[in-house]
Amino acid sequence: MSSIMKGSNGSSSNGASISIVFDRLRWEEKELLDKALKLGYNAKLIDAKDLVFNTNAVMKRRIHLDANGMLNGIDFGGVVIQRCISHYRGLYITACLESLAIPTINRYSVAETCGNKLLCSLALARYNVPTPSTYFAFSAEKAIEIANNLGYPIVFKPIVGSWGRLVIPVKDREMMESIVEMREETPNPLSKIYYLQEYIRRPPRDIRAIVVGDRVITAVYRYAAEGEWKTNIARGGKAEPCPISKELEDTCLRAAEAVGGGVLGIDLMEDEARGLLVHEVNNTVEFRGAASVSSIDIAQEIVSYAMKVVRA
Repeated sequence: MSSIMKGSNGSSSNGASISIVFDRLRWEEKELLDKALKLGYNAKLIDAKDLVFNTNAVMKRRIHLDANGMLNGIDFGGVVIQRCISHYRGLYITACLESLAIPTINRYSVAETCGNKLLCSLALARYNVPTPSTYFAFSAEKAIEIANNLGYPIVFKPIVGSWGRLVIPVKDREMMESIVEMREETPNPLSKIYYLQEYIRRPPRDIRAIVVGDRVITAVYRYAAEGEWKTNIARGGKAEPCPISKELEDTCLRAAEAVGGGVLGIDLMEDEARGLLVHEVNNTVEFRGAASVSSIDIAQEIVSYAMKVVRA
């Protein structure tokens, strides 16, 4: 498969190997490959768009899948780091890999929970993780009723999505009714599930903390670009170092436990009365912005954790 890009073809000093599955090659995937090679592992990048799985391999995986993770000529190695931007592509490739007993970070159950804001909010609530008040409605009428009862502004989010796309601070009833009307006309069934969240009057920033296993390895403040409400670095926001307080550490580790652990980005807001509130947990965390201001080698931490998973 010509689009499979190998970082190392020979034997590593310690015999361990790692694959990074991607569907758009970003700085993070290149950095993970570079750190894996520098740590002495066989490492490669695999384009998810070229992968093909089949049920025969699942049923007869002892024939099709050898001890080193070989499938149909592709050597996945000892562990896969899943880095697909597409939620559904990454989710179902992870399901296929797990069916073949290939350790994958993060696990399918974690990806499914984090990739769906409704499921993630329920998981956080079960573990008593502080979050903004969040409501789910399953009809246009009830969505508008909730918003009117809570008052405006209110935050409207799609239940699946990243980079802050289609996250809208709804300012009044007229705006709410217009958004609902547009969603009702779209064919996507997920558009008929309404996720409404309390508007938090926070400082002009939020916090992105990165959890690897049972540690909060770094945290940054994210400030929105001029004229923007959303703080996503991918949308032009900037990062500054954030001290890891006991409250931040405890909240992030509880949130990570709630969704099943692994390598996660925890997004929090500072509420004056209630302290830190978790508003999102990211399964395929982008870390270029955090790496630019952090003293921690984030990619190295992720690679080292991946190899510990294999050896566990």
